Parts: sequence; C-alpha cells; structure tokens
Amino acid sequence: MGMSWVEVSAGRLVANYRVLCRAAGIPVLAVVKANAYGHGAAVCAPVLAHAGAEWLGVTDAAEGGVVRVAMEAAGIAREVQPRVLVMSGLLPEDAETLVREDLTPVIWTVEQMQWLRSAVETVRPGTTLAVHLEIDSGMTRQGIVPGAGLEVLLAELNGSRVLRLDGVMTHFASAEVAGSAQTAKQWSAFSLAMRQVRGSGVIPAWVHVGNTSGVDLSGAMVEELERVAGKGSQVMVRAGLGLYGYCLPLEGGGAAQVRPEVSPVLTWKTRVTGVREVEVGAAVGYGGTFVTERRMRLALLPVGYADGLRRELSGRGWVVLGGKRAAIVGRVSMNLTVVDVTGVKVAVGDEVVVLGEGCTAEDHAVLCGTIAYEILCGMRAHAGWVA
Repeated sequence: MGMSWVEVSAGRLVANYRVLCRAAGIPVLAVVKANAYGHGAAVCAPVLAHAGAEWLGVTDAAEGGVVRVAMEAAGIAREVQPRVLVMSGLLPEDAETLVREDLTPVIWTVEQMQWLRSAVETVRPGTTLAVHLEIDSGMTRQGIVPGAGLEVLLAELNGSRVLRLDGVMTHFASAEVAGSAQTAKQWSAFSLAMRQVRGSGVIPAWVHVGNTSGVDLSGAMVEELERVAGKGSQVMVRAGLGLYGYCLPLEGGGAAQVRPEVSPVLTWKTRVTGVREVEVGAAVGYGGTFVTERRMRLALLPVGYADGLRRELSGRGWVVLGGKRAAIVGRVSMNLTVVDVTGVKVAVGDEVVVLGEGCTAEDHAVLCGTIAYEILCGMRAHAGWVA
C-alpha cells in the first residue's frame, strides 16, 4: 500500500454525481481529467460509468486509454462504455491513439483536423471520427474565435468525409462570479458562434458548457444554453470538482446558483512511523523554526511535499489522529512531517488522516493561499482504491 494511500468512497462519488444531475436537470459530463482531480481516474471512471454517466472527460489521449482499460477491467464492455471526451487538445502523435481507443477529441484548428484525418485513414480506413469543436468565447485559451476563422473551419468540417461535427462547446472563465460581465460577454460570443455553426448547415448532436460552478438550480443557465444551442441539439453541462465533493464559493450578491449538497469522497491516509518524547528547547525540523517550550510528544509521518503535502502548511496545518487534530510542528520536508501528539494515545503503525474528515482540501487551500483544485491535483499518494 505504500507509505501513504488514498481511499475513495464509491458511494459518495455516485451520490455527488446524482446530486449534480438533479441540480442541472440535463446530462452531466463527468470530468475525470488530471487523474480524476487526484482521486484516480482508473478508480473513478468505472464507478461513474456504472452510475449511468453518458460522457467522461479526460485530459489527453493517454489518459483516455487508461480510462478505457479501467472500464474494461471492471467488466464494462467497450460498446456500452460512456463516450470519452479528450478536453485538452492533441499533438500529431496523439491522433492514432484517439482513433484506436474511440475517443472524442476537442478540436479548433484545421491542422488538428489533418492529423486526425490521417490517423483515421491509417488505423480505421473507411470509418468516421466524431469531434467536438471548442469555441473561444473570451477565455483566450483553447478554441476558435467566432468570425472568419470559424467559417473556414466549418467549411473544412462540412467537406470532410472522415470527421463529423458531433458537438460544440465553450468554457466560462468566471462561472463562480454571480452576474459576471465576462460571462455575459462569453454567452454573446458563443451565441454568435452557434449561429455560424447552424448557418453552415450543421446541427450538432451535443452543445455543452460549464463547470461545477455553472450548475444552476434556478434553471436559468439551462434555458440560456438551450436557447443558444437551438432545436435538435442535446445540451449538457460539464462538472468536475463537485463530483469529488467540493465547490468554489460563489462571488457577488444575488446569485441564482445554489451550492450543490455534495460530500468529499477522498481520504488521504498514512501511518505513524515514529513517536518520541522531547524536552524543552528541542529544535524540530529544517532551520529549527519550531523550538519546544514544554515537554512534548511528537509523532513522525512519512509524508511531505514530495507527496503533495504543501510546505506552506509548516507550523500552520494539522492532521487527524484518533479523531483529534494533531498540529504540524516545524517545516514540512520532502518525505517527512512531524506532528504534536502530546496527550494523544498513539503508537507506531497508527493510521493518520492527512486529508479528509476533519481536514479538508478547502482547509489546506485557505492555509496555502490557493484553491481546492490545486490541493487535490497535487496529491501523489500511492494506490487508490474504492471503499
């Protein structure tokens, strides 16, 4: 099992997925990219597939292959597996894997189309490949801007006998900001792009936007999406962080959005590898930043910043041991951390919660000046399993 490990609650993951589906009222693409936000894509993908997810979202072709293998290993036949959207573009060397593993790439350039067309003709000649077109509605990251360039791309797609436009998507930069002017501008740009798409004679099967922060219990987001998508297209929302039990706090007043009732699914654990009594004046860890002012009992944990336990937690964070908080003392080092267990019954081999009940990713994020996403994705604990 290694010196630290992650336990994932399949029950909570499924419950969170269903909460998001109910809140959205439309299909939810379950995002398992970045190794399922640190939870283990190979662990989470089959659970979500069994829960009825129609779509999964992965980072790249390699991760898509991992997810396909994991679902097959879980007894889910390829023909009934969810569709898998590759969300972060592609390079020429990815194209054949995308075709071979029946993944759906997100595209926005003619060059990408050329790579994929060549791969289909090599790997599966005579077949077609579904693609999703990303619109850059104002995030200036991935996607094609509405206008002349989009017209050229649509003409290429319409003229292709190998690639078919199955979906159109965009991503919002400020979904967690209520009444965001940026989001309003992005909706306008996406609406313009969809008029161009439909004007080219294509009715995409899927039109999708969003993230967990975009799940809106008022239904306003879905109404806007349906209006922009037009008749004949199925609308869908993408959700990642909420699946794993977290949501960014909404900013601004008068928010129509309601934070979904989701629960963290992950517990990161380790074991105590040493316990010692120390006298007054003992300097603990690198730089001697913590010096005992009383007799203390200290426990040694075999985790540190190499495992994703952030150095910013030095002297500020805590772990949970025997249901009680144990403060981190001294600096978090590469693979070792010392915690205060004075007055706590503890022995070598005892389990410790590094992240989970009583010490959440949001707690870590506040102390580290970051967001829960980065905390979760930064974990490098060994071996995930489903509880």
